[in-house]
Amino acid sequence: MTIRIGDEAPDFTADTTEGKIRFHEWIGDQWAILFSHPKDFTPVCTTELGYMARLKPEFDKRNTKVMGLSVDPVSDHLAWVKDIEETQGHAVNYPMIGDADLTVAKLYDMIHPNASGGQRSAADNATVRSVFLIGPDKKVKAMFAYPMSSGRNFDEVLRLLDSVQLNAKHTVATPVNWKPGEDVIIPTSVSDEDAKKKYPQGFKTLKPYLRVVAQPK
Repeated sequence: MTIRIGDEAPDFTADTTEGKIRFHEWIGDQWAILFSHPKDFTPVCTTELGYMARLKPEFDKRNTKVMGLSVDPVSDHLAWVKDIEETQGHAVNYPMIGDADLTVAKLYDMIHPNASGGQRSAADNATVRSVFLIGPDKKVKAMFAYPMSSGRNFDEVLRLLDSVQLNAKHTVATPVNWKPGEDVIIPTSVSDEDAKKKYPQGFKTLKPYLRVVAQPK
């Protein structure tokens, strides 16, 4: 199935390194990051999983759970995490889904629908490097996919989460390369009259359709 921003994130039950979970129940009333990998014991993914473990306290501060997925059994994950801690200096501190039969990968359109379990070529695996940002309402808020050869920028995932959460709380947009604490954009759906009420401290109008204001607290 094809998933788009705004769709409900498909629910599923799966085995993980922290036991069996039902995805929507696991999310609860929090935000969630679901990110996938082509295969265990692969070099780029090893660096990614270690860095995500390092960043997890930042996601915790943002009321956001993290879950990884790799299309191998949980037993392989448990062996792989030892290598991750040894080489990256951070122990994996979030659950990892064992998806050897590709059920979740296909459900989230992370892999070609004709791909099969067992031995897979690099071409079969090429699409299984996705990130989904999911809200407490279980709706997909953002998503992206990288090729196998390029490590993902998880600092950007964190920045994206900050932007999406800011929009959810204050109905503002963020400009190019925005970082937390910088000015934000007042959406065109908000009239000048309403903007003056909402931002009594004032805002800057660069064009009628481009108004910036200090980031709301």
